[in-house]
Amino acid sequence: MHSAYRITLALLGGVMLASAHAQMQASMPPSTQHAASPADTRQNVDFPPMLKQKTLATMRMHLQGLAEIQQALAEHRFDAAAQIATMKLGMSSMHGDQMTEEARYMPPGMRHLGAQLHQQAGEFAVAAQDAAVTGDSAKPLLALSRMTQTCVACHATYRLH
Repeated sequence: MHSAYRITLALLGGVMLASAHAQMQASMPPSTQHAASPADTRQNVDFPPMLKQKTLATMRMHLQGLAEIQQALAEHRFDAAAQIATMKLGMSSMHGDQMTEEARYMPPGMRHLGAQLHQQAGEFAVAAQDAAVTGDSAKPLLALSRMTQTCVACHATYRLH
């Protein structure tokens, strides 16, 4: 197995674990959240309950997109990986009013990381389309790693409350 691919698998596994942990924490009663995670120093971001649920669903869609991209890359389906990135993580994945509403509640750093992720998805799509011609997966794997790192940075810093 190519070492860059193994690294990407490890990074995605970490994001999936962090997302699962965050989802578990979000569903726990407040009294048990602190007992389960006393060292959680992430910044709470207060969202109205319905918007929080929609935002978490969008984040799960992004995570599913990362998993689908990884599968497509493993199968050398670079055009499919580019399309997935565009539809599930790129600017096309934004949900109009929801995006505007979310931005009202996000601290500037969180907004920056979100915008960065969507921009990186576009960069990944270009790298994957190039790989469809060249067969070289190094650039899309690096771009996927950058997207994953952005997800990790956001989830390590912020917590929807």
